[in-house]
Amino acid sequence: MLFSLALITFVGFALGGLFHRIKLPALLGMMLTGILLGPYTLNLISPDLLNLSGDLREIALIVILIRAGLSLHIQDLKKIGRPALLMCFIPATIEIALVLILAPRFFNITLLEAALLGSVLAAVSPAVVVPRMIHLIESGYGQEKRVPQLILAGASVDDIYVIILFTAFLEIYQGDSFQGTQLLQAPTAILLGFILGIFAGSLLVVLFKKIHIRDTIKVLLILNTAFLLVTFSHYAQPWISISGLLGTMALGLVLREKHPPLAQRLIHKFSKVWVGAELILFVLVGATVDLRYLSHAGLASLVLIGLALLGRICAVHICLIGTPLSLKERIFISIAYTPKATVQAAIGAIPLANNVPSGHLILAIAILSIILTAPLGAIGIDRLFPYLLSPSPKGKTP
Repeated sequence: MLFSLALITFVGFALGGLFHRIKLPALLGMMLTGILLGPYTLNLISPDLLNLSGDLREIALIVILIRAGLSLHIQDLKKIGRPALLMCFIPATIEIALVLILAPRFFNITLLEAALLGSVLAAVSPAVVVPRMIHLIESGYGQEKRVPQLILAGASVDDIYVIILFTAFLEIYQGDSFQGTQLLQAPTAILLGFILGIFAGSLLVVLFKKIHIRDTIKVLLILNTAFLLVTFSHYAQPWISISGLLGTMALGLVLREKHPPLAQRLIHKFSKVWVGAELILFVLVGATVDLRYLSHAGLASLVLIGLALLGRICAVHICLIGTPLSLKERIFISIAYTPKATVQAAIGAIPLANNVPSGHLILAIAILSIILTAPLGAIGIDRLFPYLLSPSPKGKTP
């Protein structure tokens, strides 16, 4: 495992730096590292490390969501209001509905298999979107109308909503009876996740104000508290849905509101932690990509992904009706809502593992969506934000 970690670090940073030099997102080099070193190409990553892949990717997401919470203000969320709420559910719902309509015609699969495919495809990637929105907040772009905060809030809930729908569709496929209460899982998970995160964050604030602790130790305590939140949500899953990841972001939000000076210092600490976490996350996402399955994805798969994304973009514009956002800002939000990666890597193979007849097809389209949308979305955000968003007077230029 040690050799694998060293290889991932050297090759990942080298390819990431190379892509950055040619004005492309470094995450592309990191994903390429995972594809090259992974089990489906050169097979140089230790099986022990691959067995931990899911946990390591979750740790990386925890790091970036804490950082997101530390970067948000409750007042910003209040100003965003209705559009942020709609962005949590409407784009993903429209995308799933389009796949539900089109996939049976394109691939001769059942409606239930199409629903599984749609829920695999529909989630936006927080790993791609969140760090970029944090960068925009820190740089001062789009701050007048809180554009990055709007995207942060919506994208952080979007994937939770989609995963819950995917789980419900899979249970129906496996023969479990569908109950109306399953429809309440998404709002329940979001609400309970926020409540737990607020409670945990408040306890940490009290601790940090009463006892002098080095900031490095505070980072460790915050991380481990987040680990407990996520672990508790996993154990509670059979009885009640709780979003531990959303609770993690709420924890950071509470620290920001109740102890701003500390939050400002912690942002820099977590930025350093993210350097390593980002590498591990995208290399391991790349390692899940089995290019052999792309043979199951033909031109129809490309058309389906394109039409589903078009539906998502239209849904984003619907959510923004009645807002003061300019056309340029709406276009930017639409672009930022297209990258797919982490959720597709996490659940794309589950239908195949559960003997769904179209499992190979679902996995192939999930892989294709990662290869297409993660690079294009990241490049779109990185290249276009100076032209589509206005810098605040106090913001720094990137």
